[in-house]
Amino acid sequence: MQSRGGTKAVVLKSLTISSKMPLFGNIFSPKKTPPRKSASLSNLHTLDRSTREIELGLEYGSPVMNIGGQSLKFEEGHWIAESGGNVSGKEVQRLKKRNLQLEEENNLLRLKIEVLLDMLSESTAETHLIQKELEDVRSNSRRKK
Repeated sequence: MQSRGGTKAVVLKSLTISSKMPLFGNIFSPKKTPPRKSASLSNLHTLDRSTREIELGLEYGSPVMNIGGQSLKFEEGHWIAESGGNVSGKEVQRLKKRNLQLEEENNLLRLKIEVLLDMLSESTAETHLIQKELEDVRSNSRRKK
């Protein structure tokens, strides 16, 4: 039977040995990866959509996904909500586009009004100057008589 001090020595000795000789080999030196297989020999990726549909008989629809009970459809580069209340997603999209057009038109009309007011101010100032000059000329002509 070994004493307590002897047991500690045996455990320490086994720890130092295990640190020199890892149990599962050297896990930090990975094996070489095998060479990759050549690219696909199929030329389907070069065909356009209509040709693929004709050749393979596939009909692709617009991508649709359902997230949190709301259905989204990808059309013309935008995700459009298909379900969501009384108004359809397409209608909301159309209304947003129309709203943006009206805001742009409103900004343009405000700019035109500002330009017209500037022109009116300028012509009013010129008219006042001309009237003042005319009054000055009349008063000078009366003095000379």
